[in-house]
Amino acid sequence: MNHWLVKSEPDVFSWDDLVAAGKKGEPWTGVRNHTAKLNMMAMKLGDEVFFYHSQAGKEIVGVSTVVKEAYLDPTDATGKFYCVDLAAKAALPRPFTLAEAKEDEALSKMSLVASFRLSVQPVTAAEWKHVLKAVGA
Repeated sequence: MNHWLVKSEPDVFSWDDLVAAGKKGEPWTGVRNHTAKLNMMAMKLGDEVFFYHSQAGKEIVGVSTVVKEAYLDPTDATGKFYCVDLAAKAALPRPFTLAEAKEDEALSKMSLVASFRLSVQPVTAAEWKHVLKAVGA
């Protein structure tokens, strides 16, 4: 299983919105970065995904799951970009902030710290475990 992180502005689509979508999940549409697209194309059914509130909050707030693998993004008129469907799995016991990640030596190479602008990022197994341990999950 691979691990990932997706970012969303909470005033546009929040963790609570994903929770409200239920088990069927929500298409993760609107990504228009080619590296992020390739990351989504690499996602497999059942992969776990950190849900990160960007802009306001700047924190990982929950864990979601890939419930449908990559398919053409229906919001993309060019036919070049893909999306996956994500469903909420569990809220974190407490948010894990970007500031915490930047201060944590063990996460110094994490994409969230090193290339924080990317909206869909891989997370290593060690980084995944470290974040969950830090929040008491």
